[in-house]
Amino acid sequence: MKNGLDDNFRFLENTLSVRTYRQQLLAANITNGDTPNYKAVDVDFDKAMRRAQAGRVSDVNLTRTEAGHLPGLGIQTLAREALFRRDSQVGIDGNSVNLDEEQARFSENAIQYQAAVNFLSGKIKTLLTAIQGS
Repeated sequence: MKNGLDDNFRFLENTLSVRTYRQQLLAANITNGDTPNYKAVDVDFDKAMRRAQAGRVSDVNLTRTEAGHLPGLGIQTLAREALFRRDSQVGIDGNSVNLDEEQARFSENAIQYQAAVNFLSGKIKTLLTAIQGS
């Protein structure tokens, strides 16, 4: 059953999912900074969020065979959003990771992730205050 509370938290849920996935990609880039022929990957956060908000991150379409079945939300596949970074210069060993840039992106994404967590925490505290009345 879908309700307003779900919709209220869906944006933050999607934000945290995309930020988490981006953090994994950036960590992999840093980890593979010395790996020959490794190509840096990243996601376009804005594009991934637009797709997530539109519900278009699903590869699996579930079929409802009974009127009482709930519509399936599908399985999110953020992996489709990962792209090779084009603006990186490829080194002589074929590696396209620039460690300084990757670390800066990693830190920026971590700060934005924490901001989303703080905002979510504030929303939950507000709801609890409204429910408890104090």
